[in-house]
Amino acid sequence: MSKTKYYFDSDNLEFVPIKRTFVERIYRLSLFLISSVIIGAFITVVLLNTDFIDTPKEIVQAREIDNYELQLKVLNKKLEQVESTLANIEKRDNNLYRVYFEASPIPEDQRRSGFGGVNRYDYLEGFESSDVIVNTTERLDILTKELVIQSKSLDEIELLAKSKESLLTSIPSIQPVSSSDLKRMASGYGYRIDPFTKKRTMHWGMDFSAKTGTPIYATGDGRISRADARAVGFGNHVRIDHGFGYVSIYAHMDKIVVRRGNRVKRGDLIGYVGNTGRSVAPHLHYEIVKDGRKINPINFYSGSLSPIEFEELVNQASQENQSLD
Repeated sequence: MSKTKYYFDSDNLEFVPIKRTFVERIYRLSLFLISSVIIGAFITVVLLNTDFIDTPKEIVQAREIDNYELQLKVLNKKLEQVESTLANIEKRDNNLYRVYFEASPIPEDQRRSGFGGVNRYDYLEGFESSDVIVNTTERLDILTKELVIQSKSLDEIELLAKSKESLLTSIPSIQPVSSSDLKRMASGYGYRIDPFTKKRTMHWGMDFSAKTGTPIYATGDGRISRADARAVGFGNHVRIDHGFGYVSIYAHMDKIVVRRGNRVKRGDLIGYVGNTGRSVAPHLHYEIVKDGRKINPINFYSGSLSPIEFEELVNQASQENQSLD
C-alpha cells in the first residue's frame, strides 16, 4: 500500500494530502532512475580503480602470480639442494681427487668468477617480484658456470686416472725371478766386492742366483728397447722401456725370447737365467733406471712378495758381500 504524503496548510491550519499528476510521477521516477544510474556508474568506476574490488581477470592473474611465486620458492629450495651437492663435489674434487692424481686444486675465485661488473639482470627489474626473479636467475647462472667448471675438472681427472692406471701397470713392481726358483739373493744394490778385481765398487743392481734356464719375467708393462749382447759386461741382456721415465735391465741371460720393439705385459716371459758376459756364476743381474738415474730395485717388489718375504729380501740385499758380476 502506497504511503500518502501531506503538506501543512498554514491558512487552514491542517495537513492536506499531496496530489501528483501522472506526468509528475513519471518525471520524478525518471529523474530517480537516471540519478541512480549515474551514481552507480560513478561508484563502479571508482571501485574498479581502487584495491577494494578486483575484476575476474585480475583475480585470475593474482592466482597465477601466487602460483608463480610458489613455484619460484620451490625452485629456490631445489637450488639450495643442488648447490649443497655441488659444493660437496667441489670439495672432494679439490681435496681428494685432484690431490690423489697430483693436479692443482681449482681456486675458489676461479669457480665463482665472471658475475661482477655490468648489471646483467636489469631487464628483469621493475616488476612486483623482481627481487625474487633476479636472485633466482643469478643463482641459476652461477650454478651453470660452476657445473661447467666442475665438468671440465672431472674430464681432466678422467684423463689423469687413465694415465695413472697406465703408470701403475708400467712401473716395475714384481720380482723378475720367482722366489720358488731362486737359490738365493746373491747381492744387492750398493758398494760390493768385485769378483774379478776384488775391490769395493758400486754395484748398480741386484743379483738373483738361480740355475741356468730359470724363467725371467718382465716386471712391468712396456716396450722392449734392447734385446742383444752388445752392452759391455752384460752378455745377453734385455731392456724394457716402461714409459714415465722407467727402464728395467736384465743381464747375463742364457736365452732371450723377445725382440726389440715388442710390447710386453707385467709377468710376460722375456728369457732365461744364464752366465753370459762378465759373470762368475749363473744369475740374473737386474737394474732399474728412473729418468736416466740408476736406483735401488729393492723398493719395487710390492706386487710379488709378502711382507715377510720382502723383509728377508731387504736383509739379504743389505749385506755387503761379493757380487756375481
